[in-house]
Amino acid sequence: MEIQQLRYFLAVARTGSFVRGAEEEGVAQPSLSLQIKRLEAGLKVPLFDRLGRGVKLTRYGEQLRVRAEEILRQVTETEKQLASLQQADSGRLTVGVIPTVLPYAMARPMAAFRDQFPMVDLDIRESTTEKLIEGLRSGQVDLAILALPLKQPEVVCSELFREPLMVAVPMDHALAGVSALALPQLASERMLLLREGHCLRDDVLTVCSSAKVQFQQIFESDHLASIFSLVANGFGVSIVPGLSAPEALHCKLVPLEPRAVRRIGYAQVRGHHALPVQKRFIEFLRKWKW
Repeated sequence: MEIQQLRYFLAVARTGSFVRGAEEEGVAQPSLSLQIKRLEAGLKVPLFDRLGRGVKLTRYGEQLRVRAEEILRQVTETEKQLASLQQADSGRLTVGVIPTVLPYAMARPMAAFRDQFPMVDLDIRESTTEKLIEGLRSGQVDLAILALPLKQPEVVCSELFREPLMVAVPMDHALAGVSALALPQLASERMLLLREGHCLRDDVLTVCSSAKVQFQQIFESDHLASIFSLVANGFGVSIVPGLSAPEALHCKLVPLEPRAVRRIGYAQVRGHHALPVQKRFIEFLRKWKW
């Protein structure tokens, strides 16, 4: 049973004639008749009573018509859905973002993309790098915005921008007035860090290890907002992304010397066939003025 055979069958059922059915479908009558015969042979039942110049559905044909109409409705709906996926300005796109990037760097461009392309259903998921990569592998996430580099060979990444890492200190701290500071100057400070699983924590520990500086870690959190609050109240210092400055209330952010940065980019599964809407979103991000 083929879709085209069902189309021909319904055309004949509607018109009551092989000739008019062929005209409706825009094919030669012998070709249509041959497909109907093949359909009957495949089903092993007669679908039409041939009555001189006209035809009438048999009981088998009546039963098939109901099913054939439903099948063709589903086929038409599926074709429409697949066609919509080919549109760059509409469709559903699931984007995962790490917590230390979403509120500080991605909220504005995502809002601008939504305003420019209102027909796109932008599903935003905030999570850690490990969980976002799992989402990419399973297909639950189309694109992930996170810190680079990544070590997973099945994931391909592209850099979007770099942001400086800065030291957050209380406003009344002795180092709050300096223009820049080196990590060894913080060796006696209590360091506040994000909990294990956050890539910013790994970036901070890498920078400290490179500078051969060890700290007394006294607090771990899943939220930068908690760290900023504790820093502001004198519980310690922290190393934070430069783009988080607007949220660092009552803290002073001091640049590091030498300058330390972290790379932010997007990740996709290698070999994954990206939909046009995903390509449009990437194009939008690459043109954004970070």
